Amino acid sequence: MRYDAARIEVLEGWEAVRKRPGMWIGSVTERGLHEMVFEVVGRAVNEVLAAGAGSVDVTLTPDGGVRVVDDGPGVAFEAGTGGDSGGPGLEALLTSLQAGSEPKRRHIADVALVGTGLLVPNALSSRLTAEVRYEGVCRFQEYARGVALAPPAAVGPATGTGTTIVFWPDAEIFEKTWCSFAVLAERFRQVAFLNRGLGISLTDERPAGGTRAVRFQFPDGVRDFVAALDAEAGAVLHPDVIGFEREDPRMAGTMEVALLWGGSRDERVRGFANSRATPQGGTHVDGFRDGLAAAITAYARRQGLLAAADPGLVADRIGEGLTAIVSVKLDRPEYLGATRGLLGGPEVRGCVAEAVREHLGGWLEEHPKRAAEIVGRIVRGTHQD
Repeated sequence: MRYDAARIEVLEGWEAVRKRPGMWIGSVTERGLHEMVFEVVGRAVNEVLAAGAGSVDVTLTPDGGVRVVDDGPGVAFEAGTGGDSGGPGLEALLTSLQAGSEPKRRHIADVALVGTGLLVPNALSSRLTAEVRYEGVCRFQEYARGVALAPPAAVGPATGTGTTIVFWPDAEIFEKTWCSFAVLAERFRQVAFLNRGLGISLTDERPAGGTRAVRFQFPDGVRDFVAALDAEAGAVLHPDVIGFEREDPRMAGTMEVALLWGGSRDERVRGFANSRATPQGGTHVDGFRDGLAAAITAYARRQGLLAAADPGLVADRIGEGLTAIVSVKLDRPEYLGATRGLLGGPEVRGCVAEAVREHLGGWLEEHPKRAAEIVGRIVRGTHQD
């Protein structure tokens, strides 16, 4: 059989998504179902972050739907007719894979793993409704499997601003349409930690025994993250979390670092790039370790805890009992590999290392008693080996 251009089938928009859903959300299992939720929540999170932070409320409804409400400025259905985002209208976001231009990446929280946009959850839902509250008017539109049932229409007055999207995952696509409360809650908690001041709530109206709900909001951001992780591990050596933020144009982005030495021998260092976990680490985590070793070694030498002839302290020894978060937000993040689990970019390593060395070095000088506890324990452990 001859194969030529006549045999090529070109699918676009919702048809392409429904034909090969796994290409867009990874799978049609529970993992893909959660990815679809994260896509919708990610739009809401970035809407409120662009306005200086606010709240996103997610509800799992008894009929299998997912309702996502934000109090952002409101994204008009048509581009240029309302809202403050300056991007495409909500209708375009729901119907096009290429709608609009994306703002600089450091201002985007990558809640979903893939980041395909709203067309994908729209196409993979049996029904989706969108509501925008702007300038005192509420406008509404409904879709069925990615196809609009009618144009957007004003349905009444509105109090405040924001957007509400409700969708029902399609049972014809997914193996199951029941979201895990625990999986969603863990990711929302993480995103709230990494974006200081952002509020995210999750309410589950499905249990027969009654509604359950959680709300996450952390005024100290990654410092709160470190404190929470350390509390889960047990007793601490001292109660103060060391943390700082810095913007560095050399890496075209910002960094937030927080760390704490606890009483255990385990190390818990987690890296994030644009609010997405990097489980394989990368240049931001390598830079953190470089700066940590440099600061601790320099302080130990100044205090006579290490002789000039002694080798510098190694990162694995320094890391015993250490809990740390290394979060970078970059305009142009570079990943090594398709899964985005390993951050690249050599300039990131140098910038983070310099910042950690300077800030931690200053902190050690300003807190001599606690510095003696931390560095003394590290040096004693090294000598015992």
